[in-house]
Amino acid sequence: MRVDDEPTYHYLDAAATAPLRNEAREAMLQVLTEGAGNPSSVHSAGHRAARVLEHARSTVAAAFGARESEVVFTSGGTEANNLAVIGISLAAPRGRHIVTTEIEHPSVLESCRFLERVHGFEISLVPVDATGRVEPDDVAALVRPDTTLVSIGLANGEVGTVQPLPEILSAVEDRGVVVHTDAVQAAAVLPVSFQALAWPGAVQALSVASHKFGGPQGAGALLLRGGLPVEPLIHGGGQESGRRSGTENVLALAGFSAAVRAATSQIGTAALALSRSRDVLVSRVLAEVPGAALTGHPTERLPGHASFVVAGVSGESLLVALDAAGIAGSSGSACAAGQNEPSPTLLAMGYSPELAQTAIRFTLPAPVDEQLIGRVVDVLRTEVTRQH
Repeated sequence: MRVDDEPTYHYLDAAATAPLRNEAREAMLQVLTEGAGNPSSVHSAGHRAARVLEHARSTVAAAFGARESEVVFTSGGTEANNLAVIGISLAAPRGRHIVTTEIEHPSVLESCRFLERVHGFEISLVPVDATGRVEPDDVAALVRPDTTLVSIGLANGEVGTVQPLPEILSAVEDRGVVVHTDAVQAAAVLPVSFQALAWPGAVQALSVASHKFGGPQGAGALLLRGGLPVEPLIHGGGQESGRRSGTENVLALAGFSAAVRAATSQIGTAALALSRSRDVLVSRVLAEVPGAALTGHPTERLPGHASFVVAGVSGESLLVALDAAGIAGSSGSACAAGQNEPSPTLLAMGYSPELAQTAIRFTLPAPVDEQLIGRVVDVLRTEVTRQH
């Protein structure tokens, strides 16, 4: 059978990793074509690599309203979150207390647990409501004179809920505490301005990851407000102004910056189109799939994000049936794939362990047509009916 005759596979798991953009592929191909070079070297090839690196830095800075000196390149969102939580907390602590939420990405929560276990920090977890949202006053109530860091994700990748970050910032702005936000899931589909957020007492550190924008995996950045001290996690040659050592991944950063530029230049129109597709998918699943219920906030959610629990079925079996039909979905965070335990996020939102294990998620890389939505609904309805 010719490749052209093979059935189309529909990828609806952009929150795990978005398809590689043509702009990113072309930028990386140019770097590969020009040849090797270490940006720290003093010869011509090194200078060429350094120009690629600085172009990437200026592009990412411009996309998020940051200064070039505020961009610290990392290997991805996980490292950016680790550097923010651990690096900021160890560099200049007011005390040994951190405030975060019950539904943060594992790279945030495990960093907090490391500080608790090894360095004697105390962690306070802000509860969330049934939609996955935190109350700003609950955040403020946990901030103490010895609180070093507040880390609140801008949006949750499992259920799509967007946090009321401006209200949270207002609630803590006079408390003198550093605020970090994990924007890995949000920044590719929502307008994010580090400049607008980075006033004293507001967001001073923000994490992003290349592969959420349609760039390559293995690249990311921590936007770090000028003058904020950070203890490096990786020691060596002092790259990234001494904040993250190691030869920069010039190839990946070229693709990362090209993807960021492409994604952020059309973010408003793209978000609107994604929201329309999402709303159709949500309405049809709720109307036509027995036992299906939306998880996350009904309106304050990521544009292309639709997540559900389906009572009385196995979420894994639904994903297997979808995959057999040529449709890729997921059960939630890709970082927890393969685990049999129910989602901590859904448990924190009040779901029972049994219902939490039925979770499925669709995250759209682009608007989808009614025909594909109909196929998704048909597969789900058929599999649910079979199991019942």
